[in-house]
Amino acid sequence: MDKSVKEFKPYVPADKVMREFSAVSIVLGILMSVLFGAANAYIGLRVGMTISASIPAAVISMGIIRGILKRDSILENNMVQTIGSAGESLAAGAIFTIPALFLWASELGMPQPSLIRIIVISLAGGILGVFLMLSLRKALIVKEHGILPYPEGTACAEVLIAGETGGSKAKTVFQGLGLGSLFKFVADGFKLFPSSVEWALPFYKGAAIGMDTLPSLLGVGFIIGPSISAFMLAGAILGWFVLIPLITWLGQFVPEVIYPATAPLSELGYWDIWGNYIKYIGAGAVAFGGIFSLIKSLPMIIKTFRDAMSGLKSTAGTQTSLRTDEDMSIKIAVIGIVAIIIFIGLTDFIPVGIPGALIIAIFGFFFAAVSARLVGLVGSTNNPVSGMTIATLLITSIIFKAIGFDGPDGMIGAIAVGSVICIITAMAGDMSQDLKTGFLVGATPKKQQYGEIIGSVSAALTIGLVLTLLNDAWGFGSAEIPAPQATLMKLVVEGVMSGDLPWALIFMGVGIGIFVELLKLPVLPFAVGLYLPIHLSTPIMLGGIIRGLLERREKDEKLLKEKIDGGVLFSSGLIAGEGLIGILLALLAIIKVGGRPLAEVVAFGNLALGQLGSLLVFGGLAFILVRKSFFAKVED
Repeated sequence: MDKSVKEFKPYVPADKVMREFSAVSIVLGILMSVLFGAANAYIGLRVGMTISASIPAAVISMGIIRGILKRDSILENNMVQTIGSAGESLAAGAIFTIPALFLWASELGMPQPSLIRIIVISLAGGILGVFLMLSLRKALIVKEHGILPYPEGTACAEVLIAGETGGSKAKTVFQGLGLGSLFKFVADGFKLFPSSVEWALPFYKGAAIGMDTLPSLLGVGFIIGPSISAFMLAGAILGWFVLIPLITWLGQFVPEVIYPATAPLSELGYWDIWGNYIKYIGAGAVAFGGIFSLIKSLPMIIKTFRDAMSGLKSTAGTQTSLRTDEDMSIKIAVIGIVAIIIFIGLTDFIPVGIPGALIIAIFGFFFAAVSARLVGLVGSTNNPVSGMTIATLLITSIIFKAIGFDGPDGMIGAIAVGSVICIITAMAGDMSQDLKTGFLVGATPKKQQYGEIIGSVSAALTIGLVLTLLNDAWGFGSAEIPAPQATLMKLVVEGVMSGDLPWALIFMGVGIGIFVELLKLPVLPFAVGLYLPIHLSTPIMLGGIIRGLLERREKDEKLLKEKIDGGVLFSSGLIAGEGLIGILLALLAIIKVGGRPLAEVVAFGNLALGQLGSLLVFGGLAFILVRKSFFAKVED
């Protein structure tokens, strides 16, 4: 038995048995999985980002199980959020890639993907993501406890525990929940002020500073702390204060159009330059950072996997001495992985053949490991799933073209491979956060792993219908659902197959990653900051600064822990509140009244406050976070 397992004491002791994998938690979890999967499909296709579902699902679960059903089991609530968040993650992986198939159907006359094909791709990715993460739990969740913060997983555990203990801790969580909900609905529901502000710097052409004034980003920054937040902001500064102004300046000397842009540099604004050039550079840096992080982690991963494989020699049904250290049978996982890979290689449901199946097997495990570790550093919200998917698409497209599997069939095959890998990556990241939550509250890992499978299956059976309906209603690539990530994936595959991919930009990103690594700085947070708009890094940095000032100000370790806990609880509430309202707004955008989306009916539109008002309200929220952390009540 691992020593760290003995030393750590979860909220529910290992020798205590509570209701966990019950009919109530399974049914409620499936409902959450379908709801969050559908809502995140719409949000992701609209803005290119999805909502983390763990905390909102946990909050809803507590309201139903404890508030309505009067059942007292934190482990049931944890199971609901485990199943529910699996649906959100599977949807995120699907919407970043599969819409490219619909786009080709309308643009090039290729066949539109069938509902069965979408379901099979989603099922394969979801179940593989669970099985491939199985052998990594002890290495990442247990052995690196205290090293990898897993912000959403830790925040979710705080929410669950606060709901159990009641008192001031629960009050802090629900205060954050209320304020986060109110802020989100006023900003993006009523639209009384914008939730994103930016200013171009007139004295520095091409440079701009911006901020998404969203409660969740402030909360994530406090949870992950000042160091990781600073590395992310450093990457964003390189992109928005160095590279974009440099390209803008060069535009006055280069009249030609430089691919992948369709207009001369002199006619491009900073968002155009970011979308056409910086994202490729960022993708190269993320790919290098992910692969290099994997290489550095290989000894630990190999040892963990070898230890897990040794379980095959033991007899079936062997139990560990601790309930909280019991995993799903590695034999089931290995058989499942092999069966799925063979199915992919020998059938046309996922049209990739034997080469594609082998790519999925190899890169699926690699990126599952990278994603599971990466979200431990920067959180699921900032997990560059699309960056790792781009790397997969690049390699897959090159291999397919080299073996003569090109043209429309090769393009469809490459996207199919990328879809499975993207879902695997998203699922592995989500599962690691869920297992972290379970580790802290005292859940049974084996039951959580089965819960992840249930959540992925329920979401996979519905995501195809959601995508088909959205495409029939508005069409991907339209103003209503522009599908930005899928459009980028489509461009990558077309670029390789036609030979027009801007490799120089990709290798610039690799070079930047090497430079950062030689400075002995964390590559992945830096690369994520370069890949994402600066608008996300700035509010995260504000949250990190608040925590950093608290850590420098408070010298008493016990008091510091209490105050950090207060900030984490409030931040958890902010994340939960925004997540719940984000789901509500997604549903309002789908429901129509008199031919108009209900979201438009309730929106007043910037009647009172503009960008300055948005900053003032956000600053007020940051001030409240300071009060909830610096001046948290210390319980005896």
